[in-house]
Amino acid sequence: MLPSVERWFASHTWQQPSWSVEELVALKRGRTVSVVLPALNEEATVGDVVSVVKPFVGSLVDELVVMDSGSVDETVVRARAAGARVVLRTDVLPWLEPLPGKGEVLWRSLAATSGDLIVFLDSDLVDPDPAFVPALLGPLLTGDVHLVKGFYRRPLRLESSGGGRVTELVARPLLNTLRPELSGVVQPLGGEYAATRSFLESVPFAAGYGVEIGLLLDAHRRYGLSGLAQVNLGVRKHRNRSLLQLGVMSSQIMGTALARCGVAVSPGPLTQFVQVSDEWLPDSTDVLVADRPPMMHVVEQP
Repeated sequence: MLPSVERWFASHTWQQPSWSVEELVALKRGRTVSVVLPALNEEATVGDVVSVVKPFVGSLVDELVVMDSGSVDETVVRARAAGARVVLRTDVLPWLEPLPGKGEVLWRSLAATSGDLIVFLDSDLVDPDPAFVPALLGPLLTGDVHLVKGFYRRPLRLESSGGGRVTELVARPLLNTLRPELSGVVQPLGGEYAATRSFLESVPFAAGYGVEIGLLLDAHRRYGLSGLAQVNLGVRKHRNRSLLQLGVMSSQIMGTALARCGVAVSPGPLTQFVQVSDEWLPDSTDVLVADRPPMMHVVEQP
């Protein structure tokens, strides 16, 4: 790593975060906290994620919102039963036709919440840890940072590690090449992170899976390394995706990262190949690489 990255890693990485809830509540000093769970067909897990956050509501957390991205299963019912306020993406900024993708609902969540600090947690977590929220809020409440990334060990099926394939094969090589100052970020694509509203409302959001790397690059551009921090969240278990799905995800991430770094991108479908009987046949998928504007510039229509 670069010497500057080594210094940042030493000073802005918490390997064993140990803030107590009581300590963090005292450090809020009038600031409010929103926890947002983006969800799309996560009926099997969303209730458990809500349940580990719910005990903090009224003290460390001021509001808990599940942002639904058009689920057709029991996600909405189970999230409400667990105690979350559920907001449908079509109920926020209703004059704008929703774009597909995770980043879209995260962007709309800014208009559906009011917290000065926002924690994002994926709703497909298996055995979620109640310590996630306090750990992510620690650097925001104790220091002068604007984006806190969680990092963790990611098991792949029955193996003890090996998850995060897109991170290791796509995101990390890209960042090391295009923005080497970010080479010390352990999980650039992780879905568990926290940020200040002032930052989140001032930058565009990639509509799809490029949202995390886009926010990381924008935070670095705006605040430098000193505005970033990361905390060890232990273990993160979630649903693993197929290689074909990861290919589409990778294309969105690459498109967003290249655009943020000033590299021209030619949009077009991604061609993959599937085996049918003894033949390999091409299968093309349209890959959306689009940004929503900074929320601070969105004007509500009458």
